[in-house]
Amino acid sequence: MSTANHRKTGSVRNDDLPERSRTAASTRPSGRGSSRPRRGAPIAGSRRPAAAPVPGPQHITRWRRWYSTLHPSLQLIGLQLWMPLFFIVGFCLCYVFAFHAPHPHDVPVGLIGSDPTLVAAVDKALPGEYLFHTYDSVAQAKRDVLSGSIAVAFDPSSNVVWKASAHQFQVASLVPATLSSVIEGTGGTAPTVTELAPLPAWDEYGTVSMYVMLAWCIGGYMVAMFIGIMGGPLRHRVRAAVIVAGGLIISLITNTLAGPVVGAIHGHFVPLVFISWGWIVAIGLAVNGLSYFAGRFIAAPAMICFVFLSMPSSGGAYPKWFMPEPFAWLNHVVVGSSMVDMIKHQIYGVGPGYGRGLTTMACYAGVGVVLMVVGKAWWERRRIHMIVTGRTTMFNDAQTANREFLGRQRDEELSRHGLESTATGTLTAIRQGRQGRQGSQDGDDRDYGFQDDRMSGDTIWGGPDGLENAPPSTRELETVRTGGPGQVPQARPVPGPSASGATRHRHSAR
Repeated sequence: MSTANHRKTGSVRNDDLPERSRTAASTRPSGRGSSRPRRGAPIAGSRRPAAAPVPGPQHITRWRRWYSTLHPSLQLIGLQLWMPLFFIVGFCLCYVFAFHAPHPHDVPVGLIGSDPTLVAAVDKALPGEYLFHTYDSVAQAKRDVLSGSIAVAFDPSSNVVWKASAHQFQVASLVPATLSSVIEGTGGTAPTVTELAPLPAWDEYGTVSMYVMLAWCIGGYMVAMFIGIMGGPLRHRVRAAVIVAGGLIISLITNTLAGPVVGAIHGHFVPLVFISWGWIVAIGLAVNGLSYFAGRFIAAPAMICFVFLSMPSSGGAYPKWFMPEPFAWLNHVVVGSSMVDMIKHQIYGVGPGYGRGLTTMACYAGVGVVLMVVGKAWWERRRIHMIVTGRTTMFNDAQTANREFLGRQRDEELSRHGLESTATGTLTAIRQGRQGRQGSQDGDDRDYGFQDDRMSGDTIWGGPDGLENAPPSTRELETVRTGGPGQVPQARPVPGPSASGATRHRHSAR
């Protein structure tokens, strides 16, 4: 384009801006029709940007400095040993403590009409263990037995005890036997026990619902746990999509294995798939929200909430009337109790129904969404702060050290086999003059595969250098050729000054 055309269009070749803007844009007055800026208005370029405060150096404790001197792989192992320690403590404080001596307390028993003699005898023989509730209707008492509101129901007029083994096998086995012994002790006749909801042969002790619930819980929290550990920068919709898709897959797998494969559940496949899918998604959302605050330690709060506390408090193994505190109270809020109730209601028609379970499911999902929204912003602020201030954690340092160590180790292994990695990541053969371990002076570039002592050792105890954080020893080797060109050279340590009459090449054996 000619200069005239440039003047006509008023354009500039490099920035395509009007010519007047190059000089006048930065000094333009802030007010229209005035050659001076308004009073109090800032003038362009009059203020300098405030200097960002220089963060102080990160304080490194003596323990951390010592720990960083260990082998990088050993550092990573040591920083993960909190998990087995956490498992030990969790099992002892939750499972062993809850199940070592289950004892009945305030077990609700329905009494049709009144029987002061029986109530007094039970209170005297078993103080604090049973709590009687008076009913006027036998039908209402039976409904409460099936729903799990009361353990059993007793009608003194007909001398009959009604129980529901499908709801709670331990209660149905223990409570009628206890009442019979007390009644017989007062001179009465042992009552007749009538079953309202028997257990099928494939669930003889009523534990299927507990273990299916545990599989759903573990699947839900593990999917979200790995998302939280490795998917920090992912958007909410990506995380939620993984949780929903993973929940469906886990739901199909667990119900297929428990039902058609193992035969612990007969029928009810589609309803159980939707129930488990909803629970896995709710648990996953809750753990995903917690992961923003817990970081790589998300396994701890996830297992506390959905395994260690949920299992004893669920009522799957023993009812809440047999559990010590706080597990008896936690039965009202943990996911395990609602999940077990929904499974039993679907399979055997016992329990409180779906209302309580759906409410609990919605609450956990809602809490998870709130934690996701709040936690994402908090996590980003914390991440930016660590980047700006240069802060690192012991785990970050160990990962960096291990990555560098593995890179050096890879280069050494490649070098032993006559290879090297280029800047682009491709592998090339080391030329004879660079490697110094191949061939001889007569141009023979064959690789004779010399090895050093570090190639020895086994997969259990490792090589001679083991895990010590010391540089490998170095020594010189000489290649001695005593025969003709076809003779294979021999490598041996350099004993001293080279002898005459032989062709020698020195190598550095690491």
